[in-house]
Amino acid sequence: MRRIEVSDPFALCKMGMSRLDEGNYKSASEYLSKAAELGDATAHYNLSVMYREGEGVEKDEKKELRHLEEAAIIGHPFARHILGVTEQRKGRRNRAVKHWIIAAKLGEDDSLENVKMAYRCGLVSKDDLASALRAYQAAIDATKSPQRDEVEAACKGLGLDSRFLSNS
Repeated sequence: MRRIEVSDPFALCKMGMSRLDEGNYKSASEYLSKAAELGDATAHYNLSVMYREGEGVEKDEKKELRHLEEAAIIGHPFARHILGVTEQRKGRRNRAVKHWIIAAKLGEDDSLENVKMAYRCGLVSKDDLASALRAYQAAIDATKSPQRDEVEAACKGLGLDSRFLSNS
């Protein structure tokens, strides 16, 4: 509680996510909004999901996109990936590919697969693909640790996707 009292964005985000899990969307929105104001990427991402789904807040595409963009700018790989998907759905393939290249360079698996597919379709140059592959591998190597492997194994055993854990 002390970390929340001093407005630690990571602690606020964790509390907001806990409230989300409990179904207390109003409280979740308050904690996540405060964490987002303090620059927490995961809080922005979770707020974008809340605005998309209308969980505890009124559905609002503009707010959803704003929080998704903020999360991506701060460095949330999956938010960047979703921006790419959003651009693809709007028919803006070149913008989608740019988002996926950035996300792949941050270690986002699905984005790397999309970059490979875009290469096969002629939307990505060989040099850009090679650069994305090198940066992806470097990002993955930088996050390797026995503790992370244990958490990922535990998440897998519980049927959870470890990508959604806070990395703020």
